[in-house]
Amino acid sequence: MKAEFLAQHIKQLGIEVLTGVPDSTLKEFCDYINSEEKDLVHYTVPNEGSAVGIATGTYLSTGKPACVYMQNSGIGNTVNPVTSIANAEVYSIPILFIVGYRGEPGIKDEPQHKFMGRITEKIFDCLEIEYAVIDGNANLDEVFGKIKNVLENKKQFALIVKKDTFEKRTGADYSNKNKLNREQVIAEIIKKTNDNDLIVSTTGKISREVYELGNRSKCFLTVGGMGHASMIALGIAKKSKKRVICIDGDGAALMHMGNLAFIGKQKPKNLIHICLNNEAHESVGGMPTGAQGLKYSDVAKVCGYENVCVIQTAEELEKLTFNDFAFIEIKVANTSRDDLLRPKESALENAMNFMKELK
Repeated sequence: MKAEFLAQHIKQLGIEVLTGVPDSTLKEFCDYINSEEKDLVHYTVPNEGSAVGIATGTYLSTGKPACVYMQNSGIGNTVNPVTSIANAEVYSIPILFIVGYRGEPGIKDEPQHKFMGRITEKIFDCLEIEYAVIDGNANLDEVFGKIKNVLENKKQFALIVKKDTFEKRTGADYSNKNKLNREQVIAEIIKKTNDNDLIVSTTGKISREVYELGNRSKCFLTVGGMGHASMIALGIAKKSKKRVICIDGDGAALMHMGNLAFIGKQKPKNLIHICLNNEAHESVGGMPTGAQGLKYSDVAKVCGYENVCVIQTAEELEKLTFNDFAFIEIKVANTSRDDLLRPKESALENAMNFMKELK
């Protein structure tokens, strides 16, 4: 299916606003919306719950529904605003959800997607949201006829999109002006650690790069739960005398930015929070975060981090030292190798090995 074909059907519903968080399953659709679609107002937001908020505001101000896109892992971020705001028993806000189906039963996928894949359809049943699962052969005219009726009744509908539904697209690569290579930066960070240090890395390609470069027993790879690595690192730092290095991403930090305020208040002396900023959701296709230009170091300073710095050059990186309780923003390019390894150990094995290292 061509991505623009789906976009045409969305517009035929009278939808003018599309918002969400990028997903690799929806990459071609996201690329089309971000680079070519001119009739839809598009917002890439910090998290999926924020997208429901925009959809609600859009309906209240225009009387027209909005479209919210996400990976199925992001459904959890929407549950509160869907049940306590959009639901028919509250404000009755019509919304069309476009959901990438990671971990679909019977389809090989990463461990963090398997359970969510098994329960994706059950979640929408529980939320009493009608849904349809589609692939590239779907009859969109028929499906969107049902969607139209549901939205007119001021309810929500979820279109769950299988892997490889869309035709591949070219020419939608995103880049920034940063010079530092992220994998090389991670290698330099690991080089500066000592034998007692622990590493907690965020979800996506950052953890895959840490896996290749680090002492795996000392690295907790947060393969799922985007945005939560920093709080996992805090939980470890508060109960361990070892120094904890959290290698975060800008998209992850943005998704749950309240973490910065809480960590800044706690001031754990043994926590070093590093944010690798490429201004993009690079692990799921590279689409910009929607907060390009944000100075995460300034936010961290306001939130109470005592030692804050920004690194943009190899010379600055070489001089980097780890001080007590620090926030280090490192500007990196939006690139990675195509042949990055994926962990051979299971997520549980990673956790058990890490816990042994802590003891």
